[in-house]
Amino acid sequence: MEESTPLFQNDAVVFGLLMATLAFVFATSSSRHPFWVKFYTYVPTVLLCYFIPAVFNSLGWISGEESSLYTVASRYLLPASLVLFTISIDLKGILRLGPKALTMFLAGTVGIVLGGPLALLTVGWIHPEIYSGTGPDELWRGLATISGSWIGGGANQTAMLEVFGASPSLFAQMIAVDVLVANLWMAFLLYWAAKPEKLDKLLKADTRAIYELRDRIAKFREGIMKIPSLKDTMLILGIGFGVTGFSHFAADFLGPWFGDNFPELDQYSLNSKFFWIVVIATTAGLVLSFTRARKLEGAGASRMGSVLLYVLVATIGMQMDLGAVLDNPIFFLIGILWMFFHILIMSFVAWMIKAPFFYVAVGSQANVGGAASAPIVASAFDASLAPVGVLLAVLGYALGTYGAYLCGLLMQSIYG
Repeated sequence: MEESTPLFQNDAVVFGLLMATLAFVFATSSSRHPFWVKFYTYVPTVLLCYFIPAVFNSLGWISGEESSLYTVASRYLLPASLVLFTISIDLKGILRLGPKALTMFLAGTVGIVLGGPLALLTVGWIHPEIYSGTGPDELWRGLATISGSWIGGGANQTAMLEVFGASPSLFAQMIAVDVLVANLWMAFLLYWAAKPEKLDKLLKADTRAIYELRDRIAKFREGIMKIPSLKDTMLILGIGFGVTGFSHFAADFLGPWFGDNFPELDQYSLNSKFFWIVVIATTAGLVLSFTRARKLEGAGASRMGSVLLYVLVATIGMQMDLGAVLDNPIFFLIGILWMFFHILIMSFVAWMIKAPFFYVAVGSQANVGGAASAPIVASAFDASLAPVGVLLAVLGYALGTYGAYLCGLLMQSIYG
């Protein structure tokens, strides 16, 4: 038992180590030094945020099992980040992007929701042993976390981890699948973004709307950006954690009430307090997006949400067993097939409505990559179009909880 005692047992020390790690990752990822520029060309920032704490855990420096940091981060920082991401949604602005942009985004969401069950069915038919897991190691539970990431982002992924209860070892493998497959697809999108004419010709698309969109979004961004004051920061944190507190208050009532009065709904996690915390926080953020609180995005609401999210990411990483990541290569086959079905559905819809490849690429990446990478893909077409990726990705945070939950239930039914 002594050999398993971590080097650092004080959570204050562990938290300091995690924050120093995040600071190191983001400082080097923005460095102009040739080594770091080349390094981060191949290694995603979020991957390091997950796996450096995992290395600390594997070396015995810290212990995810003994620390309470993940519990605190998932219960307090996660719902607050969901509020801050969804509060910045400009639904009117998104509608002005045009029906094709929204249609392709929603097609991407449908592709993820249906692609997971289809991939699970396909690989299960070839390799039935994937259904052999029990309890927290049931494969569908881990795959549900990928759906959270690929529809929304890290916050939604963590929400699905808590709601469906995948084991840490299974989740570690799912993160590897998530990052590898998503980044391969992003590389493909960036390649074709530099020369979209061939694909636009294939889709018979009218690209004039893209330039109108570019000018409209640039004007919108200019109208809300400002240097945040102390008051702005306090408002952002007050709304984020205030709604989090309300979510906990309501969940303390709703979870037990459903468990006592409707036990047959337990299979849908309606008796889970955490489920209600996530749903209420997301819904409250959506409601607030219709108020003046939405203008806090100009003062950095989603940026603050990202800070909370990356702290959460690090606490997830410190629970990982790196030795389990490559135990089941067949998981990567499921991920690749899942992405294939996503692409197939989006391509069919794009051909039907003659959508430009720009909408296909950004709509897909707004789902799969989220707010971190969707602007990158959008800016690969034109630097001024990056906000389009932000707007659609933020919409993904709003839909991620609901879409991923539906996808998880579909995969659960297949597994059963």
